[in-house]
Amino acid sequence: MFDNIKAIFLDRDGTIGGCDRVFYPGEFELFPNVAESIKHLQKSGKLVFSFTNQPGISKGEATLEDFEKELFEFGFNKVYICPHQHNEGCECRKPSKGMLIKADEENNLKLEQCVVIGDRWTDMVAADEAGCIKILVKTGSGTEAYNKYINNEFFGHWGNVKPDYIAQNINNAIKWLMAI
Repeated sequence: MFDNIKAIFLDRDGTIGGCDRVFYPGEFELFPNVAESIKHLQKSGKLVFSFTNQPGISKGEATLEDFEKELFEFGFNKVYICPHQHNEGCECRKPSKGMLIKADEENNLKLEQCVVIGDRWTDMVAADEAGCIKILVKTGSGTEAYNKYINNEFFGHWGNVKPDYIAQNINNAIKWLMAI
């Protein structure tokens, strides 16, 4: 199955590094071995994209260029960033599938042949709505998100979303993905 995967979308905060809150570029650190895992995915011929909500950009607390520079330095092929706050009503902010649709259009992907790895349920909902494979990592907000939403009918559609795999961390997620 791994051979059929076209691209892997990785969330930033809590997934590839940091914690359950945002660290701006210059303060953000990758988890151990993540840079090597990204390189390993690329050597296998897969596109590796970052997709992240960063509302601090629209608040003037950081710049889009700083986030892009940092993420490209981490080895991503392309970077998709929503700079908007919750209340701005954009189409790109997760849990919307907007960034995934944009990547699909720009890269001629088939989203059902793509994977989303993230620590928040918004990542899982965006992936579910786009038809992607969903991997939840337990780092960052992952354990809390899982406990809150899994099998919880109170949350409607969100409670019906099921990750395809639940990983201890990003490196475990990538090992699992490459083995399927």
